[in-house]
Amino acid sequence: MRVAIAGAGAVGRSIAGELLENGHEVLLVDKAPTAISVERVPQAEWLLADACEITSLDEAALQRCNVVIAATGDDKVNLVVSLLAKTEYGVPRVVARVNNPKNEWLFNESWGVDVAVSTPRLMSALVEEAVSVGDLVRLLRFSHGDANLVELTLPEESALAGTQVGDVEWPEDTSLVTIIRGTRVLTPTREDSLEPGDELLFVAAQAREEQLEDLLSVRREGS
Repeated sequence: MRVAIAGAGAVGRSIAGELLENGHEVLLVDKAPTAISVERVPQAEWLLADACEITSLDEAALQRCNVVIAATGDDKVNLVVSLLAKTEYGVPRVVARVNNPKNEWLFNESWGVDVAVSTPRLMSALVEEAVSVGDLVRLLRFSHGDANLVELTLPEESALAGTQVGDVEWPEDTSLVTIIRGTRVLTPTREDSLEPGDELLFVAAQAREEQLEDLLSVRREGS
């Protein structure tokens, strides 16, 4: 997979390193000469250019990219890069960094964003996830289809503890994608049982989140 990253600061370089370790091709684009640190990520391609300029994106051959990540520290730049990547080059997947939570509402399909990652929101979500059992925590928002990646740690008193995945009537527009059990990451099958303490990750429509939380957190009678 070929990935272009706009913004070669600490965030962009860190993402590039992870992707390269997983065998992907990575191009880092930044207009600041001081940001071009080839020795820090030598396996990546580097381009000194303004990612908001069509000529720069032509040089980057953005049409050959499977994913574009707008990872600069400027929300305006990230929105422009996302819009150009989607509308001018037809990039299938556009991921954008949100620096100011007040701007999060702009990062949607109208601006070409498929996935918006808000660092402050993600950090607060991870804090909530670490201390909350039985509460639904929103980790990521997907622009298309108004869906979110959400997590819930199954409490001891849940009525679904011990129930097989295939026997649960999940809310509409909801999909259980992963069960994290201790150090194991499980791809759920119909025969897998839900156990107290399981971290359950769902992709769910926002309108179904409350219904999903009620289903997982309900107490048994007499408990």
